[in-house]
Amino acid sequence: MINFEKIRWKNLLSSGNNFTEIELNSHQTTLILGENGAGKSTLLDALCFGLYGRGFRNLKKELLINSVNEKALVVEVEFSVGKKEYKIIRGAKPNIFQIYLDGNMLNQNATVKDYQEQLEKHILKMNYRSFTQVAILGSANFVPFMQLKAVERRKLVEDLLDISIFSTMQDLLRQRVSSHAESVRETKHEINIMEERIQGLSNQLVALQENREQKIAKFELTIDETQNNIDELLLKSQSKRDDIEKRRKTITDQGTVEERFKEAKDLYKQLENRKSTILEEIEFYESNDNCPTCKQGIDEEHKKTHVAEKQSKKADLVNGLERLLETIRKSEERIAGIHEVSTAIESHQNQIGVIQSEINSNVKFIQRIQGEINDLETEGNHNSVTKEQQMDNEEKLDILLSKNESLTEQGHYFDIAGTLLRDQGVKQKIIKQYVPVMNNMINKYLAQLEFYVGFELNESFEETIKSRFRDVFKYDNFSQGEKMRIDLALLFTWRAIARMKNSVNTNLLILDEVFDSSLDVAGTDDFLKLLNTLTERTNAFIISHKGEALYDKFNNVLRFEKYKNFSRLAE
Repeated sequence: MINFEKIRWKNLLSSGNNFTEIELNSHQTTLILGENGAGKSTLLDALCFGLYGRGFRNLKKELLINSVNEKALVVEVEFSVGKKEYKIIRGAKPNIFQIYLDGNMLNQNATVKDYQEQLEKHILKMNYRSFTQVAILGSANFVPFMQLKAVERRKLVEDLLDISIFSTMQDLLRQRVSSHAESVRETKHEINIMEERIQGLSNQLVALQENREQKIAKFELTIDETQNNIDELLLKSQSKRDDIEKRRKTITDQGTVEERFKEAKDLYKQLENRKSTILEEIEFYESNDNCPTCKQGIDEEHKKTHVAEKQSKKADLVNGLERLLETIRKSEERIAGIHEVSTAIESHQNQIGVIQSEINSNVKFIQRIQGEINDLETEGNHNSVTKEQQMDNEEKLDILLSKNESLTEQGHYFDIAGTLLRDQGVKQKIIKQYVPVMNNMINKYLAQLEFYVGFELNESFEETIKSRFRDVFKYDNFSQGEKMRIDLALLFTWRAIARMKNSVNTNLLILDEVFDSSLDVAGTDDFLKLLNTLTERTNAFIISHKGEALYDKFNNVLRFEKYKNFSRLAE
């Protein structure tokens, strides 16, 4: 049983940014009051959104977000299943979906869809359809059982009876049948191939003898042609190797040239620096008449002598630099030539590798052909070899025929299983047993609601309703108040069935505006009597905007109001 304990929400529909919180298991009956638009039915949307990611009303997810704040929609639902405590947190803008078990969040490595599937199948064990039919009777956008299509009615009852497993088994069976059919096709194909192979071996007895020598001759010719190709490749490879050796002899000075180039570059840099220093000294003497240190005048003759010495050194340096530049240029040209030769050598080596790979491939080809020749030459008795192959193939054929027989038998079992699992099989037998129980319960609740008709569902869940005058009606023939009595009777029946099967049993029962439009005074009194017969483990919430007269009929009363354009619980 699912015991819902607490729900709280914010920024949902007309609710603002402060959480609205409701205890779900504190009172057996709770009356929820409020004017139209006060937000009293928001509980339904909060519950459905928290559990299933969709509102109770037919609204898109983005329309559930408060239109003023436009973000931070959050719903938190707390419930227990046995001794396990669960908490669901779901939100929009930003999107949130978290499931907690005993305070620890469950693994979220799955997609949102898979996470939702885990919640519905393994925790709640009920989908949206089952939940709304067992826990909720609403007014707006609610489709009661009697307005569902026949196939939807059946699915709901299958969920209640916990026999939807047979539908799952049927889906698995379809997969098995499909796989089995593929195995049958493959086996028959293999049988045909093996039969053709056996026939071919029979025909081969004569051809093998006649063609043996021809095959050997053809193989030997192929070997000769391949060997000639190998010889040509070897000559080509050797030519490349000779050329490589010749080229390597032309670049024996590579290390010396590179070292000379480096030394020349370094010396050139040193001389350039020395030249810059001399130029600075010349510029100093030419530009200054006084010593910057002692402030005394510099002798003109001394300046001329010193400048002349520096100019001489500068000229020597310039000549040295020019000679070094020539050395560097020649070294660069030689290095470029060496690089060109090295590139050519590398290209030849790559080509030799390709040639060697081709030679190896040809050698392996010759070995394989020679092996086939050896096989042909060492054959003693061709008839016995072929006969041995024939026996081997016949054994394989026997195995395939046995497999085919087994598959045929398995197909019969699948047919039987398919018959049992289809809608008219096991499920129908179970449904047939429960239909009288359902009808008895429905009529019992109708009588408690003082609506005296004979209500009967058949095994296809089509209704027949007879009055006390034996007139036959359908659901659509009745007034809104009478339809509400039928819907209530069905709701309580499904809840009773759920308790019997423990499939979708829950403490929560929410009835939206059942007093306000469809039930008259007598119907309201009858319903309240029925409501008081529920077990202590049921927590019923009745939503109404005309419930002031019912104030003292409930264990607890909650009132919703509008405050500054937002819905909230009145204090």
